[in-house]
Amino acid sequence: MTEARYTLTVPALSHDAANDLASTLEDNVHLDPMAITINETDEARGLWEVALYFETEVDAENARGLDVLKGGRIAPMPQQDWVRQSLEGLAPVTAGRFYLHGSHDRHRRRPGGISLEIDAGTAFGTGHHGTTEGCLMALDRILRRRTLSNVLDVGCGTGVLAIAAAKATGRPALASDIDPEAVRVTLANAALNGVKPLIGSFVAAGLSHPRIAAQGPYDLVFANILARPLVALSTGLARALEPGGDLILSGLTLEQMRWIEATYRTRGLALAGRITRGNWATLVFTRPDKKKRPGGRTPGRLLVAGSRGAGWELDC
Repeated sequence: MTEARYTLTVPALSHDAANDLASTLEDNVHLDPMAITINETDEARGLWEVALYFETEVDAENARGLDVLKGGRIAPMPQQDWVRQSLEGLAPVTAGRFYLHGSHDRHRRRPGGISLEIDAGTAFGTGHHGTTEGCLMALDRILRRRTLSNVLDVGCGTGVLAIAAAKATGRPALASDIDPEAVRVTLANAALNGVKPLIGSFVAAGLSHPRIAAQGPYDLVFANILARPLVALSTGLARALEPGGDLILSGLTLEQMRWIEATYRTRGLALAGRITRGNWATLVFTRPDKKKRPGGRTPGRLLVAGSRGAGWELDC
């Protein structure tokens, strides 16, 4: 198992500049860090840094050859479980009926709602990231208006979204990822949360797995990945939905929303809602149900401000 041993850090940026740089680096096909994070370094002055994590110092030096990273600082990482340590500094997350926490906060679980215990691991997706949190909020909204019976999570990471759907519905959910380690972590988390019999997790590149085709179409599909893969998979994701089914997309920034919205509208889907958490966006699309009779209620627009400056805009 490879571990990050060196960091390349670009300090003293504004929040917007740090977000923009992180997005640029994520889209750079010539750059392959193990992870990219933005971290606040001086709250009073509003300063942030962008940190890239690499297995070797040579990898970090090569990355520093990019113009946008010139002047970045390379430093060895302390020999510790830095992912777990970072998670233990995070408070539990509440997203609608879902309450997500690490094992260190197990004693803080709420008596009601649905608790999800996800610890840090070698696959990302703890739910503290704005994209995963947005997906959980979207799932909660969808469950308020209908039941679900057939769920697919593409690019499952730690499996938190498939696990949340299975715990909320008691129905099976598929969880696929291109990384075998993500599949291992997903199954471990499913067992920890008492839904392992309901989670089918396997390695798949995109939608190219016979099990995905065999169990479709789906009434709900998650794809919390990145903007470019979302565009590349748009035709397949749209076809994977049954009429009336919902598609929850995330892993994109606010600046990428129009691009993704236009792409999926051309695939015949209707935009049903948006959720924003900081600079990250979650979009909800619906495949129109042609059997529905005309003359029904015209959806209105609802804008609700959330905590920490977040908000969502949904058709209701």
